[in-house]
Amino acid sequence: MKVSGGTKYIQAIAEDNGIEKIIIAIPSMDKQEQAELLKRCVDTGIKTQKIPRIEDIMTGKVSVTDMQDVRIEDLLGRDEIQLDMEAIANKLTGKTIMITGAGGSIGSEICRQVNRFTPKKLILLGHGENSIYLIERELREIVSSETEIVPVIADVQDRQRIFDIVSEHQPDVIYHAAAHKHVPLMEANPMEAVKNNIFGTKNVAEAADMFGVPHFVLVSTDKAVNPPNVMGATKRFAEMIVQNLAKNSETKFAAVRFGNVLGSRGSVVPLFRKQIAAGGPVTVTDPEMTRYFMTIPEASRLVIQAGTLARGGEVFVLDMGEPVKIVDLAKNLINLSGYNENDIKIEFSGIRPGEKLFEELLNENERQSEYVFPKIYVGKATPISELEQEYVLDRLLGMDTEELRTTLVGLANRKFLQENIETVVRMTD
Repeated sequence: MKVSGGTKYIQAIAEDNGIEKIIIAIPSMDKQEQAELLKRCVDTGIKTQKIPRIEDIMTGKVSVTDMQDVRIEDLLGRDEIQLDMEAIANKLTGKTIMITGAGGSIGSEICRQVNRFTPKKLILLGHGENSIYLIERELREIVSSETEIVPVIADVQDRQRIFDIVSEHQPDVIYHAAAHKHVPLMEANPMEAVKNNIFGTKNVAEAADMFGVPHFVLVSTDKAVNPPNVMGATKRFAEMIVQNLAKNSETKFAAVRFGNVLGSRGSVVPLFRKQIAAGGPVTVTDPEMTRYFMTIPEASRLVIQAGTLARGGEVFVLDMGEPVKIVDLAKNLINLSGYNENDIKIEFSGIRPGEKLFEELLNENERQSEYVFPKIYVGKATPISELEQEYVLDRLLGMDTEELRTTLVGLANRKFLQENIETVVRMTD
């Protein structure tokens, strides 16, 4: 067998020798190094595969001949978060767990992860009957006989219904994943974001507080940091509701922020794949736009781990490495699909309403350098006062669209209090 050069010469070697397929046979390589190697191979435009992990081969899960296609997740170059299995088992095994938004991308994966710990009861709460039907059917095929699956069709905006459900089932943990998350859609429909993300969160969180649920975890987003848009602002408001409740509650409240989730509904990767399958073009908003990315299992594991770390009121963040340029993500997906940029064109469509060129996981005042768990740190995000919160909540539903948008974004960026403190005090006297 002829050995030709090192990894930096892959492109030239492939061109000189008419290579039709590249196989990477170093399954134990460090994730970062493997990602760099995979990127070099993918950039050649040649179909690239890798052999399975050694431990999977040794345990008989797969054969050495079972080649695996390179996935976009492999190019992130980040080791997935490792869980404290004992701490999680203590919180979940034999307990009643409720997941809102259980039919969504993150909610359904949380259900799968929680199921591994054999809870006593798993409450799948969602507004869409088909999505709840699908995750219920999937779980019933793998669930232990010791776990009861309870599908619940309910809207988190229906306060009485939520209180009745929490009162009936008395969950030990609530993972609140129900939310509107699409930035441009929420710019066009800000009141729906308010009703679902703010008042929906308030209903579920206050039910947890009233009925003594031991643990409550809010699924949040990096878009809650310095938000210029309604979606991010409503999620930051939701965080602050949870943080304020934590001050005087027996329930341990926490929020978890992460970036864009690869493959989730409404995310860019499924859209790019659909555009590639149609022959292009692939539309990217701006050549300089970047985002943090993580996988659906990573996001769900972080939510579960955060539930074991919470002492009350924290905003947990995953170390997601370096942000990725969206245009580079598009190029990688084109190459992984067996095409190049001559076959599938990339077009720039311009930034959409409410979008930022880059996202942040914490603003400069929230940063904290030390991890509280490997790859997880807690931000020093402080909420607005409870006085201000109640003042705004009382008036949100009566605002017109522009006033609503201005108030939400200003509030999330801590500008509302300074500009309105005299009014707040006067109106609450």
